Amino acid sequence: MLSLDNASVRYGSVAALSDANLRIERGDFVALIGANGSGKTTLLQALHGLVAHTGVRTVAKEAAAQVMVFQRPFMLRLSVWNNLRVALWLAGAPPAERAARATEALHRAGLFELRGRQARALSGGQQQRLALARAWATRPALLFLDEPTANLDPSAKREVEAMLARFKLEGMTLVMSTHNLGQAKRLATRVVYLDRGRIRADLATDAFFARHLDARTDLFLKGELPWDME
Repeated sequence: MLSLDNASVRYGSVAALSDANLRIERGDFVALIGANGSGKTTLLQALHGLVAHTGVRTVAKEAAAQVMVFQRPFMLRLSVWNNLRVALWLAGAPPAERAARATEALHRAGLFELRGRQARALSGGQQQRLALARAWATRPALLFLDEPTANLDPSAKREVEAMLARFKLEGMTLVMSTHNLGQAKRLATRVVYLDRGRIRADLATDAFFARHLDARTDLFLKGELPWDME
C-alpha cells in the first residue's frame, strides 16, 4: 500500500531519519517504537507525507485515503456532532450518508449521548475517542496514530485500545508510534524499532519481543538505555 525507500529527514545539522526503508501492507498494524528522539514521529510524518525528505515515497491508489490522529487531536470549536459532520464534508462523503456515518461513528466511540456537547469541553480520553471516530467515519484506507494514548488515564487508554483493536479486526491498516511496549504487544502485528534515526528491526511482534537483537535493544526493552550511551 505504501513504501519508503532510502528516506532521510534532516533538521539543520540533525539527522532525524536516515536511509529508512519500509513497506506497509494491507491489513498491517505496525507499531513504531524507540526511545525519545529515535525518529518515530518523523518516520510517521514521512509515511503520511507531512515532512520533506530525500528518497522515494510510493503510495498505491488503494492507500490514497489517509488520516492521521495526533497525540493531541485538534477539535473544532463546534459540537461533537458537528466535528463529525465537518470532517465528512471535507472528506467528500456523499451528503446522504453523512448523518448515518456520524451516528455510527459516535456510537462506536461511546459518545453519541454527548453529541450536543462542545468538543473542546470533553475530557482528554473522550477527545481522543472523538478523533478516532472522526477518522473512522471518513473511511480511510490507512490510519496513522502518533502516541494515541499518551497522557491518558488507564481507563481511557483501555477504551482507545478497544477502538483500535476493533479497527484492526475489521481489516483497517494502521501505523502507530508508541512508547507503551505492552500496547505494541497487545495490538500490533509488526514492530518497527528505531534507534538514532535508523530502523534497526522490522519483525512480527512475537518475533521481535522473543529475539535477542543486540545490547542496545535489550537495554531499551528493559527501560535502561541511557541518553548518552554510544
